[in-house]
Amino acid sequence: MTAVSNATAGEAAAPQSEPPDQEGPPARDEPRAAQPRQLIVTVYGLYARAAGGWMSVAALISLLADLGVDEPAVRSSISRLKRREILHARRKAGAAGYELSPTAQAILAEGDHRIFRTERARLADGWLLAVFSVPESERSKRHVLRSQLARLGFGTAAPGVWIAPAYLHEATADMLARLGLSGYADLFRADHLAARGLAGGDLAQKVRQWWDLGQTERLAHDFVTVYEPVLRSWSHRQAPAHAREAFADYVQVLTAWRRLPYLDPGLPAELLPPGWAGVKAAEVFFTLQSRLAEAAAAHAASAQARGR
Repeated sequence: MTAVSNATAGEAAAPQSEPPDQEGPPARDEPRAAQPRQLIVTVYGLYARAAGGWMSVAALISLLADLGVDEPAVRSSISRLKRREILHARRKAGAAGYELSPTAQAILAEGDHRIFRTERARLADGWLLAVFSVPESERSKRHVLRSQLARLGFGTAAPGVWIAPAYLHEATADMLARLGLSGYADLFRADHLAARGLAGGDLAQKVRQWWDLGQTERLAHDFVTVYEPVLRSWSHRQAPAHAREAFADYVQVLTAWRRLPYLDPGLPAELLPPGWAGVKAAEVFFTLQSRLAEAAAAHAASAQARGR
C-alpha cells in the first residue's frame, strides 16, 4: 500500500510541504475542506507510483471529477504543483500527463511509513534529539531546518533542541541529507531519566510542554466527527459494488488523516491525556482503509486505463 505524506519538497506536507502545502502543523484548528492540489497529491501518492509516478491528464481529470473538482480547478492545481517541482510534464504513448519528481517520490515514500504506521512508540525505545546551530548569516537555513523538524513531528525541548520518538531517526537523517542540512544538526539517541524513575520530573507534563497536544486533540476530534458517520454509512454496503463512492470516500479520508500522524508522531500512550481522541481517529481511519482501499484502487485503475 502506498500513500502520500503530509509534505513535499518546499512545502512540507499537507498532507503537513502540502506534500506541499504547509511546512509544519496547520495554523488553524477548525476542520477545512481539502484543496484540489491536496487531493491531487493523494491520488498520485496512491495510484500513480506503481506506474513510475506518471498519470495522464485525462485520467486525473476523471478521478478528480469523482471528488467534485472541476477541470479548470484541476488544471490550475497541476500548474501550481508543476511550478513547485512536485510534478513534471511528460507525454507517454502519445498521451499528455504528469509524473512525480524524484524529490516528491522520496518524500511520499517516507510518508508511507508514517501515515500507515499503526503502532505507537514505546517509552523503552527512547528518544531522538536534534541539536542544531545555524549562523545568523544563514538564517534562511535555520527556518528551513525548524520547519522540517516540525513537519516530521518534533517537539521543542529547549531553544535549538528538538525531540521526537527514536523511531524517527532514519526519516530525520534522510531529510537532513536531502536538504543539505546535515552539517548544521547533530542527532542523539537518548533516555529521559524520569521515565526510569531517576530524575527529571513528570515526563507526561513535559510532553505537554514540548508538543501542542491541545491542537492535535481538537483536530483528531474533528476528524472523528466528520468521518465516523462515513464509516457507519459503509456498515451495510459492499465497497466493490460502489467503487466510485469508495474511491471518493477513501481519497477524502486519507487526505484528512495524513495531517494527524505528523502532529502526533506516535507518542507513547502512557504520556497522552486520558481518552486521547487520536486513538479513536486512528480506529476510524484504519477501519475505513480496510473496507474501501481495494475497491478504490480498482476504480482508479479503471479510470487510468480509459485515460491512456
